[in-house]
Amino acid sequence: MDTNVHSANVDPIKVSVIDNRLDAISKEIGQTMMRTSRSPIFSEARDFVTGIFDEKLRLVAQTAYIPVLMGALPYAIKSIASRFEDDINEGDIFILNDPYHGNNHPPDITIAKPVFFEGAIRFWSVCKGHHADVGGGGVAGYNPGAQSIWEECIRIPPAKLYMAGKLNEALMDTILLNVHIPFLVEGDLHCEVGACTKGERSLIALLKKYGVDLVSAAIDQIFDASERHMRAVLKEVPNGEFEAERLIDHDGIEKDKMIKVKVKVKVDEEEITFDFTGSDPQAKGYVNSTIPNTVSSAYLALFMSVGSDVRFNEGALRVLHVVAPAGTIVNALEPAPVTCCTISAAQAIIESVWLALSQTVPEKVDACWGRWCSPATMGMNLRTGRFFGDIHFMCKGGGGASYGVDGWDHIGSIVTGGGLRSPDPELHELVNPYTVLQYEYWPDSAGAGEWRGGLGVIYRWRVEADNIAVANFGGGNRPETVPFGLQGGHEAPANKLTLRKDDEETEVDAESFYDYNSGDEFEIYQSGGGGYGDPRERSMQRVKADVINGVVTIDKARDDYAVVINETNLEIDEQATRELRGN
Repeated sequence: MDTNVHSANVDPIKVSVIDNRLDAISKEIGQTMMRTSRSPIFSEARDFVTGIFDEKLRLVAQTAYIPVLMGALPYAIKSIASRFEDDINEGDIFILNDPYHGNNHPPDITIAKPVFFEGAIRFWSVCKGHHADVGGGGVAGYNPGAQSIWEECIRIPPAKLYMAGKLNEALMDTILLNVHIPFLVEGDLHCEVGACTKGERSLIALLKKYGVDLVSAAIDQIFDASERHMRAVLKEVPNGEFEAERLIDHDGIEKDKMIKVKVKVKVDEEEITFDFTGSDPQAKGYVNSTIPNTVSSAYLALFMSVGSDVRFNEGALRVLHVVAPAGTIVNALEPAPVTCCTISAAQAIIESVWLALSQTVPEKVDACWGRWCSPATMGMNLRTGRFFGDIHFMCKGGGGASYGVDGWDHIGSIVTGGGLRSPDPELHELVNPYTVLQYEYWPDSAGAGEWRGGLGVIYRWRVEADNIAVANFGGGNRPETVPFGLQGGHEAPANKLTLRKDDEETEVDAESFYDYNSGDEFEIYQSGGGGYGDPRERSMQRVKADVINGVVTIDKARDDYAVVINETNLEIDEQATRELRGN
């Protein structure tokens, strides 16, 4: 083993090897979760995050399968370590879901395992995943009627799920007695435990190969390199203050009241501050954001634009700062409900940061992505004879366009950053009592632009069982919250959701409860992304190709792009087009 190794003396090739190995271990934790889970929320959608922390609780490596979780793990691990400061033993495994004890929102349950080597803690192997059920009065954790945290979930503060390698059966029993689908929750908790254990084994193997001192010195160099990289990126952003705001549709309780998220992005000599002073007070309903979620959302907005090439770890975080006044929509106080913060609040936070950054580095920022609005459902599946709980991940919207690039089609809410996977329709029908009737791109769902937004989808299904509980959550259903365009690009349309019961149609709202029975049909038109640049600058041939491919209709080609397409042969009427475009 190396001793007294100074970070400056570590071979840079070994630093790179150790860096990549740590990153790979964080991915091994995630792969284990996907292969051993019972819930499709883990195995299909990959709604989780994995990470590695050192003995100083510094974030060493992370794989944010769902990027809105990227900044939440540090709060959770510090809360656990603080609570059990003098009582952390080999074989202990910790659990946490309470948003007022360091978690982001209740359905994302954190599991953390200290990694001992030569008698001391050297790392923490951590994962956090969205569970199909956390009790309370909601569906898959979502309760649009909640007005307090106690109506949303069973609250689990930092606690030991395993003590010295032995399952804390009393705690497990308490959790399972307070959820609706215990077999799913139990299976996915063991899945997370196994994943952290896999991470532990790989980290011990790394320490055995290189020694504690060499690995520690390499980590210090990794952090310093990430800080330098982050500073170099921010140096390209002009100093200044840039303000913007976005709205949340409503909170589920006061449905006639929209909620404002305001941000001032301050760039000052290679450091950046996200100041949310001026955001609305915390809401009655469950769209309130916790501080881990707000910080994570701000980081996501930065790393998906200006800092897309920077390694996300403790070093990069040294120059990032967040101000979120307590008691506001971006830093709610107990006992405010918060479950929908990772969708409704996070989308508004990310969009406001992008709008602010677009004032100074527009070529680095996407136009707005389509907002999520879709149900979580739960009930008895007669096909399997078991209760089920799931989120309808097939209705992913389109991504916003950016300078030089069209938006991605059917990629999902910005909170997922493209990491969310849609389930196979046939597998979806196997585990849920539904029949998929339509699943295709929605023409004209993208904002027009020199680079157009990505397409949203039409997703329609029939219910094959009675007494299915439905919690519809998200937003983007109002004119004020549709996906915006940038630099002259057009906005995308609003989401449209419809529930059909006995030939009667109901317009489905965000943050609302509904119920399904056999024969009902649910239809979602999920929006695409906003456009970037003047649509009249898009080449006529590209517009023609979009029409031929069914992406853009002939009417939209004329009205938005000023390109006239002959309905008979789909050829461009060049004279009429030149007249429309004025050239």
